[in-house]
Amino acid sequence: MGQVVSFSAARARSSQALVPQLIDSFASFRKDRLDVLWLKENAELLNVLETSGCKTPMLALEPLLPFYEGSLRHLNFFRQYYRFILSICLDLEDLGLPGARAEVMADWIARQDIAAGELSDLQRAEARRLLARRGVELTGVDGLDDRLRAFMRQSRSFAVPNRKAAYELTHIVFYLTEYGRAPLALDREEHQSLLFAGLVAYLDQDADLLAEICIALVFCNETPPQDWQDWLGQRTARFTLRPAQGRVGQDDYHPYLMCNWFQRLVGREAFSQADCTGSVMIEGPRGSGALRGMSMALYTLLDEAPGGWLRVRDPLLETLSVEDRNVVHRAEHSTPLFEPFFETFARFGQVGSA
Repeated sequence: MGQVVSFSAARARSSQALVPQLIDSFASFRKDRLDVLWLKENAELLNVLETSGCKTPMLALEPLLPFYEGSLRHLNFFRQYYRFILSICLDLEDLGLPGARAEVMADWIARQDIAAGELSDLQRAEARRLLARRGVELTGVDGLDDRLRAFMRQSRSFAVPNRKAAYELTHIVFYLTEYGRAPLALDREEHQSLLFAGLVAYLDQDADLLAEICIALVFCNETPPQDWQDWLGQRTARFTLRPAQGRVGQDDYHPYLMCNWFQRLVGREAFSQADCTGSVMIEGPRGSGALRGMSMALYTLLDEAPGGWLRVRDPLLETLSVEDRNVVHRAEHSTPLFEPFFETFARFGQVGSA
């Protein structure tokens, strides 16, 4: 699969006609502009639009113009949020808003050495990418790529539920590939890490994480398992946007963005549910996956140490509900890596044993 799959002009128009409403809701209604969550939501929405090649009319960006015009002052006072602020300005300019504030910001951030306050290699990788978009080099990052890829190669770590590590894995791919513009050639362990993390997300029926993993695979010119793609398509179609009174607290905006981002990247209709005005609450389909039930059953079987997947499959499935059993069955057949995945996921054996 190519890094970005072309899709029909008719589909592009049908989704893009609704994007201005979504931008207006995020920019003007859902959060207070001085709330860091406003920065997060708008940075993520604009990132999805810019990296997926969404042609956004200038009129659609107008709700963000007041922020852009005051962004240098905002950065000076809220410099701890420099990555959000710079990202928003970069994407606004790259989506067509006239101006050069992002270049001024990137140069100032580098001269002030703001990124020196980052403890995480992942955050340094994001800062490096953001500055590089305006030709500014981040210093003091020798060996960064090697450390990030060493993390990616720890495939056994991603066969055990750990959402934080899985999100770090996807974001490493996002930054190293420049969001698909420079596809990464994955080695066997790196590819396995993404599929192992994807199996955990699929077993948990976690659309947010699974969408990010599928996006990361696309950015590496890899094809996500078809079962995962089909399930994400079904979940995306079931999001609802309903009017809200005033500001919106926690909702499902992030899985909504990730699922629709993936749909755009693989040439399907996206943001078709964005027919909204004013403040909106975004709700995704409810339901839990098989991960908890499967994990609890395995914990009970742990002392029996029955062996690999083929030996434990039937007694394990017998303990699960019909719904959980169906999820496990689909996961099992979604990729040939399910058996090697299960060897680590099951965690048979005892601490201190050979």
